[in-house]
Amino acid sequence: MQEFYENPLNTRYASEEMRRIFSADKKFSTWRKLWVALAESEKELGLDITDAQINEMKAHLYDIDYEKAAKYEKDLRHDVMAHLKAYCDLCPTAKPIVHLGATSCYVGDNTDLIVMKEGLLRIRKLLLTCIKSLYDFAERNKSVQTLAYTHFQAAQPTTVGKRATLWLQDLLFDLENLDHELGELRLLGCKGTTGTAASFLTLFEGDAEKAKRLDQKIAEKMGFPGTYAVSGQTYSRKVDFFILSVLAGIAQSASKFSSDIRLLSHLKEFDEPFESGQVGSSAMAYKRNPMRSERIASLSRYVMADLINPAFTAASQWFERTLDDSANRRISLPEAFLAVDAILSLYINVVQGGTVYPKVAEKHLKEELPFMATENILMYCVEKGGDRQLLHEAIRKHSVQTAKEIKLEGKDNDVLGKIIADPAFGLTKEEAEKVLSDNSFIGCAETQTDDFLKNVVLPVLEKNTGDLNEKVGIKV
Repeated sequence: MQEFYENPLNTRYASEEMRRIFSADKKFSTWRKLWVALAESEKELGLDITDAQINEMKAHLYDIDYEKAAKYEKDLRHDVMAHLKAYCDLCPTAKPIVHLGATSCYVGDNTDLIVMKEGLLRIRKLLLTCIKSLYDFAERNKSVQTLAYTHFQAAQPTTVGKRATLWLQDLLFDLENLDHELGELRLLGCKGTTGTAASFLTLFEGDAEKAKRLDQKIAEKMGFPGTYAVSGQTYSRKVDFFILSVLAGIAQSASKFSSDIRLLSHLKEFDEPFESGQVGSSAMAYKRNPMRSERIASLSRYVMADLINPAFTAASQWFERTLDDSANRRISLPEAFLAVDAILSLYINVVQGGTVYPKVAEKHLKEELPFMATENILMYCVEKGGDRQLLHEAIRKHSVQTAKEIKLEGKDNDVLGKIIADPAFGLTKEEAEKVLSDNSFIGCAETQTDDFLKNVVLPVLEKNTGDLNEKVGIKV
């Protein structure tokens, strides 16, 4: 029986690794590690804390009694105090010094930063794997000609690989932004109730240098290069906005990709992976809906909309601290990470397992190529001595007539036949076919793809060789 609501990000979409990063076990064991780091650092700076007390604390990092903590919280209405009491029940010797001088935000905010850092590192691996998958895809398909579109109207030929470079470029922008935020990320540290470190100044008998060194020691023990230079009781909530902006940026890129794939699926030029027993529709047994790309679009929309949460939270903080951020952050931050984890896993799955259909792309190209070739034919006939203005008007009339026949009567594109039959052009069928076979229609698509892959993407991949093959699994 499943009597109560469960978040679909947990049950259907996100990976075990990302779910573990944002799990209760991770959160509350990190609280305890922060309490240990605080005690160790205070001892190193001269406070009367013993090795026995610290060892006792270390011995109970993971045996979290959730039932007892819940009972305490019911009475105390304070989650940090509830878990602190449950921890101290296991550490009677250390009880007098656990959380010494700290506020709730010491464990709460620092843990959020630690967890989000791990989440970003997981996203980074997925992003790099996605970039590598697209790199391979573009390399395989750099010569496969296809019709390019503007306004989803036939424009000029390109190649499948060149189109993939557009998706790749967006992800490289996202990687750059992610690396910037990772590089700027700091710990809150231990600056006390209003960020003045007053409690620690008292503990160290007025020695401000020790209070400052305490901050740095804790940061180093928790794997951070330092702490934010100033804070209130909390770190600036703009940090959450910066981090979710990275995730929303990835969602934008993925959503654009998914839209292109859905359109290509309609054109029958690309199929998502489709398992042998997969059902496309409960009614129409023949259907192969692009459900993975639709899910990418759906989850991406959620993440982009979620970005408004940290924006409002950062804007509405009062002075050094207010608590209207707490409930929102418990939901908006983890869910953004879990959703992007699912989005990138789907993206990788579609790129690695999808199928391109060059023959269908060629068919669509041939249907439109006669229109596109008219400019080349015009130039060719002018070089033979024709009058450009007269020929241009003749092409316009033949093109308009052909378009009507295609749309009203379902005829094939016969604009070239009309041009060949028009004595004003003096063009033979053989000459027209020669113009059509000219590869200049795709411009520099193939060489642009080669240059981009070699000079832009490959250096990124070579710099991150250890993070290019993250395993992904799709549950549904």
